[in-house]
Amino acid sequence: MVIYDAELCGQLGCRKLAKHGGVHKERPEDAWDFLLPKDRAKVNKAGYATPRGGAKGAYQNHVYRNSKVIVPYERLAEVDLAQFKDGYVIRLLPNQYFASAGVPRSEFERPGSPQVGLDAFVLYRSHQALEKFPPVAGWHVRGLLKNGVAVDRRSQGVKDTGHYVLRLPNAGAGRPHTVAGPPQGIFAPEYADVEVNYLCKLVLVWLIVHTRRSPYVTSQALHIRSILRNASLLDHQQQEFSGVTRNGLSCCPLCLRTLDYTQLHDTVSFTAAAGLTNAGMQVEGATRSTEVNLFHLVPLVYGELQHAPSAIGWGHANCNTLLGQRRCYSLGELQDLDLKLGIVSEEGVHTIGWISEDYQMIRSPMGAVWVQLCGDMTEAELAGEVASVPAIAGDEALAEIAEGVGGD
Repeated sequence: MVIYDAELCGQLGCRKLAKHGGVHKERPEDAWDFLLPKDRAKVNKAGYATPRGGAKGAYQNHVYRNSKVIVPYERLAEVDLAQFKDGYVIRLLPNQYFASAGVPRSEFERPGSPQVGLDAFVLYRSHQALEKFPPVAGWHVRGLLKNGVAVDRRSQGVKDTGHYVLRLPNAGAGRPHTVAGPPQGIFAPEYADVEVNYLCKLVLVWLIVHTRRSPYVTSQALHIRSILRNASLLDHQQQEFSGVTRNGLSCCPLCLRTLDYTQLHDTVSFTAAAGLTNAGMQVEGATRSTEVNLFHLVPLVYGELQHAPSAIGWGHANCNTLLGQRRCYSLGELQDLDLKLGIVSEEGVHTIGWISEDYQMIRSPMGAVWVQLCGDMTEAELAGEVASVPAIAGDEALAEIAEGVGGD
């Protein structure tokens, strides 16, 4: 049976179907109106920036990725600020900004340096830091203004005001839990502009349709298929090569097992996950995570935006946990590198699979996967001369290390 593509309008960049009624739209979300409400909600959630523990970092959660971002000062040299089309603000920790109480470091007096109250704010995350480096005279807690009126939520036309934000934990008598100042932006590595975010959601819809035993058929997604093809994102061979599909069905990019539609909504269980035995017992209702979630083939980092339609799929929550902040090399990628790994014994060499150039991942022909849990120590670390920071430390951990406070 031949299935023909649906014809797109094309006028003024419109991606609605040809001969549509009403106004033109570049990014029509009614293209996936055929999805059940629970599937539409899952796709929309994948379009949100939702860093765990984001509140204490002044991050804004559960908003679209095409939003203003927070760039930590210690990461500034790694990023191209121009890539954040929806705006950015630079986060300074007190000991990064102040040389001593009330005295900024000299670097902030240079032309082009971040200016607190303009393109930067100071985040107080401990009572100790607040007492050592209090806000200077004339500073105010960050706020939001729209048409000159204070508002509580970000929206189009809202302007940031003020200089600092408080996210202080409860630390006993005289040091209460204190939150002052609204969220300042989203986690920068999760950013994607409105076009990329839209295309990513289209890819995810297409992959939902092609899960095993899905309630949908391809003919319902002809509008989706036409948009993806028009954007050069419907390369079935590339999808198989990258591991987001297998024999035309959606699969987990890490373990390569075919995904069942029901797994998109069933609550995750860790009982079958090798290496996660202690996580197997869960209290019913204690987790809202599902068996299958958004899966990034390349880790989200500051230096380069990786939430892209060619680098996402659906994958097992267990596999996401095991992969961590590592790149998910596909079997095809490793075979192309042709770096075989074997065991040498008296009987000869027994080849077990292919390894990545950075030694981060090994795959066998039958789908077994090994990932490097941690890197080699330096000679100084082996000698016990220095203490090291965990290689997979998240942004929150790095902020605590940079601030130099052990927690109140």
